[in-house]
Amino acid sequence: FFQLRAQNQVLKKGVVDEQANSASLKEQLKMKDQSLRKLQQEMDSLTFRNQQLAKRVELLQDELALSEARGKKNKKSAESSSQLSQEQKSVFNEDLQKKIEENERLHILFFEADEQHKRLEAELRTRLEVLETDAAQHQAVVDSLTRKYTDTIEKLQNDKAKLEIKSQTLEREAKDCRLRTEECQQQLKNLQAALGSRLEESLCIINEKVPFNDTKSNQYNALNVPSHNRRYQLMLRDLAGQALAFVQELVTALLNFHTYTEQKVQIFPIDSATDTISPLNQKFSQYLHENASYVRPLEEGMLHLFESITEDTVTVLETAVKLKAFSEHLASYLCFLRKILPYQLKSLEEECESSLCTAALRARNMELHRDIKRLTAVFEKLHTYVSLLALPSTKPEGLLRTNYNSVFTNIATSLHGFHEVLKDISKHYSQKATLEQDVPTATQKLITTNDCILSSLVALTNGVGKVMDIF
Repeated sequence: FFQLRAQNQVLKKGVVDEQANSASLKEQLKMKDQSLRKLQQEMDSLTFRNQQLAKRVELLQDELALSEARGKKNKKSAESSSQLSQEQKSVFNEDLQKKIEENERLHILFFEADEQHKRLEAELRTRLEVLETDAAQHQAVVDSLTRKYTDTIEKLQNDKAKLEIKSQTLEREAKDCRLRTEECQQQLKNLQAALGSRLEESLCIINEKVPFNDTKSNQYNALNVPSHNRRYQLMLRDLAGQALAFVQELVTALLNFHTYTEQKVQIFPIDSATDTISPLNQKFSQYLHENASYVRPLEEGMLHLFESITEDTVTVLETAVKLKAFSEHLASYLCFLRKILPYQLKSLEEECESSLCTAALRARNMELHRDIKRLTAVFEKLHTYVSLLALPSTKPEGLLRTNYNSVFTNIATSLHGFHEVLKDISKHYSQKATLEQDVPTATQKLITTNDCILSSLVALTNGVGKVMDIF
């Protein structure tokens, strides 16, 4: 809207300027016409003067002829008359010559002035036509912008009317909301008053009827002994035994997976026996070689937890102190996964840049690239909930009993996600191994290593599936 107004003002100023220029040119044309008329009057005056001089010359010539006719009678008077006529003729001829020259000069000036006037008049008329055309165009633009400006104003006025109606509606709604808020606040005050009265009555009853309440003190609560259920303990020990077997199976699969991955890095895409592998893969291989020191403690932690559950003990989360050690071992293994993750991803990217890597193989590598990120994220989530389960044995206030079921449910969900990621990794790695067999430099050692990695992934997937079924 403001831009249209600015354009309108500029165009109006341009039209006014052009009209001023047109008026100035018309004034110049008028002055030239006056000058031309003045020259025309001078030319007419000179023409009239020339005609008078011409008549006078004719009269003098007639007198000269008459005096020559009379000269025969008196020689002296003839000579005197001839001399006078000659002098007069000479004077008249000089005067006539001057008048003729002046007349020619005036004719030339008049002709030049007339040509200049015609040329200037043509230029001014042409310029006037151009200016009138421009003025007409500018006026058309101004009219168009004025119409557009008027339409915009009408639209804005309509919008303003609609907004005013909407504002009034919102004000009415706000007023209704304020009334409802006041009613709710009044109801809240009434409820608070009623609840306060009931609380006072309840406190009086408790103070009068309950002589001793040991639930207010954590020291007294620590003396509470849960009931012993032998059948429940045997069931827990059986479950812990199954968990130990599954963890041992997972540990074996993880050891094989990391070990064979280290071997694969040493032989593909560059075989370390014939050439030097990249510094990245050297570092990655070095970290993978340390996997046993992070994986085996998982089995030890689960074994200690299993041994702590006996027929004579009372096992609940508050007494399962060995769960804290298993959680710490799981955190240590998670740190190992975080440490090797960037090297594993960069190794896959480096493999994609190799000349041996085809488009299909590159696509499989990028799928594994995403899967490995998901695997580490699932382990982080799983460790979070296992560490929560270990809290009651060290910090009872760290996890409320009402949240136990929620934590177990989230562990089951994490295991399900772990299982799905492993299935994707197994599928994509199987496709990758099939494509690598077609590489010209593929060796039997590479094929065997890929088969071992696939076997470890299958074992890992099956083990996680069994643990998932328990939960």
